Amino acid sequence: MRAFLLAVSAALLLAAPAAAGGWATVGLGPPDSGLGAGDTWNAQMTILQHGVTPLDGLQPAVRITDEAGQIQSFTARPAGEPGTYVADVRFPTAGTWRYEIWDGFSQTHTYSPVTIGDGGDASFPTVPVTAGLLAAMALAGALLVALRKRRPGARPALG
Repeated sequence: MRAFLLAVSAALLLAAPAAAGGWATVGLGPPDSGLGAGDTWNAQMTILQHGVTPLDGLQPAVRITDEAGQIQSFTARPAGEPGTYVADVRFPTAGTWRYEIWDGFSQTHTYSPVTIGDGGDASFPTVPVTAGLLAAMALAGALLVALRKRRPGARPALG
């Protein structure tokens, strides 16, 4: 009987931590839509135990996978606030990338794939430069019209 009570007590003691759960949520914004190949995404995440308590002292990581299945991992570092971490993730090539977070506590969190551009379109600020040129041309035209109106006409000769 004593052995039975000891076994039941041990089972209850071991079951208590398991019943408490050991899961976390990760709050994370997706990469910027204008991110190009070679650009760095500062992936800031908030890790909360049971979705409530910030978890410190973890070593989370962001893993990215390209279309060929090649995986790269980027370890996150504490970001200064309780439960917040940041990883500097660099997508080396354009294409569709899957990404996931190992929370450093209990599980891997998977997110929707993202498309990374080739970075070519964002290198020259076409719209601001064009707008600036058009504004300068309009100002020059208005100045020319104003100067022509100010110019005195020919005076008639006095007789």
